[in-house]
Amino acid sequence: MAETAKRLLEGDSALVTGAAGGIGRGIAEALAAEGAKVLRSDRADRDLSQPGAAAQLAERAIRELGRVSIFVHAASPRRHESQTALAVTEDEWREMLEINLNAGFLLAQALGRHMKEQGIRGRMLFVTSLHAYAPRNLPHYSAAKAGQTMVVRELARALGPHGIRVNAVVPGAVAGGGFVAPPSMVAKIPLGRFGTPADIAAMAVAVLSERFGAYVTGASVVVDGGIALHNWIDPAG
Repeated sequence: MAETAKRLLEGDSALVTGAAGGIGRGIAEALAAEGAKVLRSDRADRDLSQPGAAAQLAERAIRELGRVSIFVHAASPRRHESQTALAVTEDEWREMLEINLNAGFLLAQALGRHMKEQGIRGRMLFVTSLHAYAPRNLPHYSAAKAGQTMVVRELARALGPHGIRVNAVVPGAVAGGGFVAPPSMVAKIPLGRFGTPADIAAMAVAVLSERFGAYVTGASVVVDGGIALHNWIDPAG
């Protein structure tokens, strides 16, 4: 009888924010399918904009999981196409940056300390966006994702000597990920279709696993079907 292949994340314990739906849910389900014990933060994600909430969530994760070897930050307020540079409100701006950038960094900092103290070869993954590299009339979202991209690099440099890897996965146009696109946009995707949460989750598992991602840190891995090869922001003409 053939030996059953060991699952990629057997023995890992993970905290995943933004796990109520879309990409975050897809990643949480994929981690569990590969053997990880997963704590999903979903209903409390909006509370991450409050002072002290990130520290409380990190403490909860350590308490409930015992040890945290994987942290995935996918939480983000839902954005709307009307939130342009002259229309986005101060509250919308603050909430977007608080949940994406501030909470993401503070959670990573707290869990990074935990991993270092416990001698855990941990892994962290931020779900960023192509918005980090080009404006698209959503300044708060673009700024938050650009900030996350640099946070990933700073954390990777600081935590690497402790055996902790930090990366980002960069989705393109993903159905069910809070992004609404006209059907005509498919024409700008070389692979001919919109992405799915499962597409992003598969890459997340690979990067987080030691089998495939052991020498990857500080990277932003684009999973977009090739859409960034086009000027996907402006209409065709």
